[in-house]
Amino acid sequence: MAKTKPGDDDLIHITTRDDWAAAQAAGSVAATMATEGFVHCSTRRQLPGTLGRHFGGAGPLLGLLLDPDTVGDLRWEVSVGDEEFPHVYNALPLDAVLGVEPLEAPPA
Repeated sequence: MAKTKPGDDDLIHITTRDDWAAAQAAGSVAATMATEGFVHCSTRRQLPGTLGRHFGGAGPLLGLLLDPDTVGDLRWEVSVGDEEFPHVYNALPLDAVLGVEPLEAPPA
């Protein structure tokens, strides 16, 4: 699946540069799998709210643009404000990452 331009429905996982480097070395993204049982994701439209709620003051971050057809066990579940968020119930394979984009967290 090739993306040519960003869309509101793009599937994105927010990470740090260090965590992305560790994921590349490990061969998959498994952030929060051990503690929560799934990998948190957001749509591009949801990014500002997610960054504000969970990443205030975190500084430079990365957004991993994901292929929803390749991530594995993708589920849309009600979370904040009765809005459905994408959760992936397996480690994300590196081949599901279509691109890496710089993100900036808002101030704390």
